[in-house]
Amino acid sequence: MPKSREPLSTRRVLQAALALADSGGTDSLSMRHLGRELGVEAMSLYRHVANKEAVLDGIVDLVVDEIDLPGDDSDWKAAMRRRGETAHRVLTRHPWAPALLMSRTNTGPAMLRYIDFTLGVLRGAGFSWRLADYAWNTMDSYVYGFTLRRLNFPIAAADYADTAAAYEYLLAGGRYPHMAELTRQVAEGHHPGDPDITFGLDLILDGLEHLRDREAAP
Repeated sequence: MPKSREPLSTRRVLQAALALADSGGTDSLSMRHLGRELGVEAMSLYRHVANKEAVLDGIVDLVVDEIDLPGDDSDWKAAMRRRGETAHRVLTRHPWAPALLMSRTNTGPAMLRYIDFTLGVLRGAGFSWRLADYAWNTMDSYVYGFTLRRLNFPIAAADYADTAAAYEYLLAGGRYPHMAELTRQVAEGHHPGDPDITFGLDLILDGLEHLRDREAAP
C-alpha cells in the first residue's frame, strides 16, 4: 500500500478511482482495489462514497468536467462544434467513459452544467425547446459513437493506405466495382479514408440550422 497519509476526501477517492479506470477499465475498479491504491482499508472509503455505483457516477462527472465549454460570445455553431470536438478529445483520454455516459442516468454537477450550457446556446440561437432537446441528444449520440469507433477500430489511420492495398485482391473481378474503386483511392493516397469528427459535426449543425429556420418560417 502507498505510504501517503494525506487525509481522505471524496475528491481524492474519486481521483484515485479515475486513475484506476483509465489504467484498467471500470471492470478492474473495486472498493478493495481502490482502498489498496489509497493505502486504506476498503471500509474507510464508505465515509466518502456510498458504494461502487456512487464511485462510477463520480468519475463520470469528473470526466465531463474536463470538457471545455466556450464563452457566451461564441457563434452558436462554433460553440457547438467546439463542444463536440472537446468532448471527443476528453472521451478519448478516458476510453471507458463513453459506455458509462450512454448507460447511466448522469446527474452530477458537471453534467448538469454541461447540459444547461448546451440548452442555453441552442435556445439563444432561436431553437424551440423541442429542437434544442433533439439537437443536443443527436450531437452527443454522434460524438459517443464516433469516439467508440475510433477507440475500437482495428486499423490505425496511418495504416489505412497499406491495409487497403493489402485487401485489393478481394475486390478484383468486377463484382464489387464501387468498393474496388474506393479501396484503390485509399491505397494510392488519393483519399484518406477516415474523416475527422468535424465532418459529421458540421453535417449535423447544418441540418439543425435548416430545421430551426424551417420551423420558424411562417
